[in-house]
Amino acid sequence: MAEATTSAGTPADEARRKMALYLGLVIGWVVLDQVTKVIVQRTLRLYDPVPVIGDFFRLTYIYNRGAAFGLHLGDWSRIAFSILPVAAAALLYMMYRTTPWSDKMRLIAIPLVTGGAIGNLIDRIRSSRGVIDFFDFGFGGTRWPVFNVADIGVTVGALLLAVSLWREEQQMEKELDGV
Repeated sequence: MAEATTSAGTPADEARRKMALYLGLVIGWVVLDQVTKVIVQRTLRLYDPVPVIGDFFRLTYIYNRGAAFGLHLGDWSRIAFSILPVAAAALLYMMYRTTPWSDKMRLIAIPLVTGGAIGNLIDRIRSSRGVIDFFDFGFGGTRWPVFNVADIGVTVGALLLAVSLWREEQQMEKELDGV
């Protein structure tokens, strides 16, 4: 009996395409994150803001021992924020494997979250000082927490994943209403 085909070809073709997309986005995001952090380390002085667009956007090289947006768990931060990304990446990968090729939003979201988590995990493993952050937005004393490329991947990926899951739920409700 022949395998069923999809718009992506056979199930094996679809699996290969999904894996190539996953690995490409995860590796690409980790490389982008790590390269930007090396550039920051080599060109900026620690805790010395460099204005890019006046006071609104600055590059400020800092170390963050907590998680995104300064979330901190005291002495347990390094351990917790090293274990959590590994567990999350494993769960997200299982979700990714069951995601249909047609759900491009989810197929992009999950690797972005994973790549961001890995990028920050590399920093935590490499240095007890924490994660390198450098994007600094705000006005005067009112500033958004300093963040990095990995944080962008996690945040954008999480938002895309939420939209994808919401759309899936809406579609399922629509199908149930039609029954």
